[in-house]
Amino acid sequence: MVQVRVFVNNISAERFWDIEKPIPPVQVATNLNVVGVNEKREGMLEVPFVFTINYTPAVAQISLKGKGHVTGSKDELEQIHETHKKKKPPPPIIVQSISNVAFLESIIVCRSLNIPPPIPLPQISPVKKKPSEPTYRA
Repeated sequence: MVQVRVFVNNISAERFWDIEKPIPPVQVATNLNVVGVNEKREGMLEVPFVFTINYTPAVAQISLKGKGHVTGSKDELEQIHETHKKKKPPPPIIVQSISNVAFLESIIVCRSLNIPPPIPLPQISPVKKKPSEPTYRA
């Protein structure tokens, strides 16, 4: 079974929007770029990545860089490495593991910069009142 441990080794973030102006509605674009799949040592692959978040309008920009360490059976690791050599995307477990850690780290950064997080917040719709049932008296 493939396991992935994710390490972030660089976080860069900047708020462009004036702190005194309210932040307008924004569109958030996230991008996860897996830079490579390298054999680190026997039984482990190293997957360097760059995760970026851009806002439109230009409210802020966030970038995280790091590495995923992938462990598993020799056959699984060889298959992942060969798949990468054929320019195919890495298995979903690798992408999901990296994006989970990157999103969580970026949410903390967003809180520090006082900007909207890169995930849509749940919308609570107003509760509609049911029309009251008519009461009849005998």
